[in-house]
Amino acid sequence: MASTLEEIAELSGVSRSTVSRVVNNDPRVSEATRELVLEVVRKEGYRPNLAARGLALGRSNVIAAVIPVGFENVLSDPYFPSLLQGMASAADTNDHFLMLSLGEPGFRHTVDEIARQGVVAGVIFSASKVDDPLLERLVATGTPVVSVGRPYDERVSYVDIDNRGSARQMTTQLLRLGYRRVALIAGPSFAPAAVDRSDGYADALSGFGLRVDENLIYEGDFSEASGRAGMRTLLEHRPDAVFSASDRMAAGALNEIRSAGLRIPEDIALVGFDDMPLAAEMEPPLTTVRQRPHQLGAAAATLLLDLLADPTGSPKRVILPTELIVRASCGSQLNQETLSR
Repeated sequence: MASTLEEIAELSGVSRSTVSRVVNNDPRVSEATRELVLEVVRKEGYRPNLAARGLALGRSNVIAAVIPVGFENVLSDPYFPSLLQGMASAADTNDHFLMLSLGEPGFRHTVDEIARQGVVAGVIFSASKVDDPLLERLVATGTPVVSVGRPYDERVSYVDIDNRGSARQMTTQLLRLGYRRVALIAGPSFAPAAVDRSDGYADALSGFGLRVDENLIYEGDFSEASGRAGMRTLLEHRPDAVFSASDRMAAGALNEIRSAGLRIPEDIALVGFDDMPLAAEMEPPLTTVRQRPHQLGAAAATLLLDLLADPTGSPKRVILPTELIVRASCGSQLNQETLSR
């Protein structure tokens, strides 16, 4: 199996520079010569050195995925591995490498410097804060950036789901089932997705002529522990249903409801957001909003590569669809049986 340009050149009977032009799609090669070289490439199973190709073309073949959260959260939350898998798959398909940087301060500084030095072609940034200074610095350096999640900087292209509309749909589902004291375990107020989901919850209440009761809102941090703590606080105000802004918080809420001797959905309905694998395995299975992190990651990487190919274009917005997944925890069957009596 040939592993170098020199070997391909020898087998093809052409010069190394000609093989290089063929591999890099240079138009200054005749079709006959191109087909000859490509046939040898296919026969030998040759794969070009992507890093060397990038250097020859004057640009990097590396894109960076920046996730400004702690290492433990990335490992424990199934959202991030799926997101990264989507990014890596799209990058690999387009002959790019994916570099990962997490949220510790040292790593954030390194990414900033790498971007300034042109080591990476562009950055996919997971927007975990409303106003992240690292994102601002990357934009200031002129680094091509795509955000996963809606950033507040209108100069940044992004890929997201309709968090506000999806949360409105979920809350409306509970209200249509007859619940009126619908509580919210929200995500952190510094996270754009959490802000949008809280706004969607408020939109749905307003649509039913209900006011937002601050006693029925608890701000968590997307963790199971915060879901349990939030549910403990909310139970004091006797909600009849709870919308948790993430499935992990819903899992914590479920455990707290059971500890209080209450039943789901007979005593209190519970719904989540994300449709992580744990949602279908909960007892009862969790009604939730399904999003697909793998698709988000792939779409973000593809959008970044498009921006690299055409850096003069205006910022782009890609909104991927979600799906309402109705399971037993919202009490839909229970309410239907009650209404039929």
